[in-house]
Amino acid sequence: MANTTVRGAEAIHGQNPQYLVETVIRNRIYESPYWKEHCFALTAESLIDKAIELKCIGGVYGNQKPTEFLCLLLKLLQLQPQKEILLEYLQADEFKYLRALATMYIRMAFRSVEVYEILEPLLKDYRKLRYRGMNGYSLTFMDEFVDNLLVEERVCDIILPRLTKRDVLEDNGEMGPRQSRLLDAMEGKSEHGSDRSRSSSLKLPVIMMEQEIDREPNTADVR
Repeated sequence: MANTTVRGAEAIHGQNPQYLVETVIRNRIYESPYWKEHCFALTAESLIDKAIELKCIGGVYGNQKPTEFLCLLLKLLQLQPQKEILLEYLQADEFKYLRALATMYIRMAFRSVEVYEILEPLLKDYRKLRYRGMNGYSLTFMDEFVDNLLVEERVCDIILPRLTKRDVLEDNGEMGPRQSRLLDAMEGKSEHGSDRSRSSSLKLPVIMMEQEIDREPNTADVR
């Protein structure tokens, strides 16, 4: 049936994956035309086509109607795709709403360490996203969306599972310290600078040799 979790699915955070979406919103999704017409019989593979067609992220809008983004999120929770498939979703750079959908699912379903390890690199994705909510459409960005998933308790009108603080995971030795993007940029600049200096030091002896040759007298002219 369209409203049941796939057989053999594992509990997430101790409960049926679908129950990560609170009952009121979940029931509104079940009743929505998009769910009934487009989400029935979707698989982890065929869901990609629907995610590619998304025009925005968001929670509920208008008269508490769920966005297509929320409908596909609930479908993912039903299907519980393998981690490898979700990582493939993330690597599809050209489909930003597919990436956003996978990002939201990972935040809801994965362990805290995995959430940080997988989502933090996406803070370098600065592409625009449309958000649809109770106040209509607005503009956000992928890095802002990911940051909200890491620090906020509610995103897209969904109450997120508790996420262990990063500094606690570091203190427990489960994660290394997070490296700042500014430091990455400085290190990259330093490496490029050292490459240029090495290149200059290699060119200098060659230039000097050429100058010495030019200064040597032509033996034929001396005679």
